[in-house]
Amino acid sequence: MAAKRPLVAGNWKMNGLGAALSELRALRERLAQDPPVPEIMVCPPATLLTRAHDLLAGSTILLGAQDCHPLPAGPHTGDLSAEMLADSGAGAVIVGHSERRQDHGETDAVVNAKARAAFRAGLTAIICIGETEQERRAGTTLEIVRRQLEGSLPQDARAANVVIAYEPVWAIGTGLTPTQADVAAAHRFIRGELGRLLGKEESRDLRILYGGSVKPANAAELLSVPDVDGALVGGASLKASDFFAILSAYSRRGAG
Repeated sequence: MAAKRPLVAGNWKMNGLGAALSELRALRERLAQDPPVPEIMVCPPATLLTRAHDLLAGSTILLGAQDCHPLPAGPHTGDLSAEMLADSGAGAVIVGHSERRQDHGETDAVVNAKARAAFRAGLTAIICIGETEQERRAGTTLEIVRRQLEGSLPQDARAANVVIAYEPVWAIGTGLTPTQADVAAAHRFIRGELGRLLGKEESRDLRILYGGSVKPANAAELLSVPDVDGALVGGASLKASDFFAILSAYSRRGAG
């Protein structure tokens, strides 16, 4: 069986007005000249989804959203359902990002419900897991990852509808990154847990991304780690040149 294609997804978070679409246009033009090795996704704020969808039509860049409500409709002012995101052109949605877990008190059960909502709307769920600095210092990283994975992963999760993103919370936006050995250990553990929960075949095919201060300077090192099937990129995805440099890490190491 052919190796699964890596995925590099850019999470713009709460950044980007209409003018920011010029970066997306520049990325599209650059990739048209130099086709990428990995699959590429950009997750802009919901206000830009429809315009981004139109801009990316006919390109190889996939479009994702940053969050969804568990229900398809109802009296939930300010929320967006997975169906609304799909209607806006998204093909995937991030759920359980640590900033949602921390800032909005989202539990594993809520993340699980949101992932199931993504499935319902035909979207891929990018499920985020990862430990805090305090949990890391306490030596409970693997325990936290196991608990989050068990609680957040729906029973009907499959390699075709789920991507896991391991993001150590202490590394997100801080400029700090774990060592290659730390990343390898976490991803190896996650792969094993996926095998236990979903079966070895699904575990083998399901992509596990690394996230947390991924930038051009460290991308090649991080993306070369065993069981790392791509990256979830934050701030460095806001500039086409930086994001392209991260994508190019695969070409530099001859991945395929």
